Amino acid sequence: MRTPSHSFCRLAASALAALASPLAGAAIAQQPAAMAAPACPATPEPLPPAFAAWPNATTLTSASDRPGLAAAKVAPGEAETLELHPAAEMHYALAPAKPAAAGSFGGMAALHVTAPGTYRVALSSGAWVDLLGNGQFLPSAGHGHGPACSGIRKIVDFALQPGDYVLQVAGSTAATITVLVVPQG
Repeated sequence: MRTPSHSFCRLAASALAALASPLAGAAIAQQPAAMAAPACPATPEPLPPAFAAWPNATTLTSASDRPGLAAAKVAPGEAETLELHPAAEMHYALAPAKPAAAGSFGGMAALHVTAPGTYRVALSSGAWVDLLGNGQFLPSAGHGHGPACSGIRKIVDFALQPGDYVLQVAGSTAATITVLVVPQG
C-alpha cells in the first residue's frame, strides 16, 4: 500500500481547514447574493416612447395552428399578453428554427404591417421567436434586451415590407408571454 506524500497531506489538511472555517462558509454563502441582479427601484424609469404600450397589454389567446391565426392577431404598437399552449399541442406554420423543450409552451399570432421598415419584437421572458413571411423564416436583423427593470427581456429586430406575417413563439417556460411589435424609430 502506498502512503500519501507529506506535501499532499498538508495541502488536504489546509483545504479541509479552510472549508470548515466560519469565514469560508460565510464567503461561500454570500456568493449567490453577489451574483444576483440589482434590485429595481420602486418607481422604474419611464419606457422609451416606442414601448409606451408595454404596461397596457391586453390578453389574447395565441393560435395553436394555422386556422387559429384568424382570431389571434397582434398589431404594431399594441402590447398583448399571449396565452400560450403546451408545446405538444402546437402545429406551427413552420417547425420552429429552434425545437421546443418538452414541457415548454408556444403559440402563434398573425401580424399585419402597413409600412416598410425595421420592426422590433419585444418579449417579456426568454423564448424563441420566429417571424414568417411568404411561408419562410425571415432573418433577424438584430438582437438585444429591453431597458433594465422594464419587464422587456428580449428584443429581436426584423426588416419588413408591407404585408402579412406569422409570429411564432416557442420554448417558453411560462404559459403566457407579453409581446409588443414596434417600428424602430
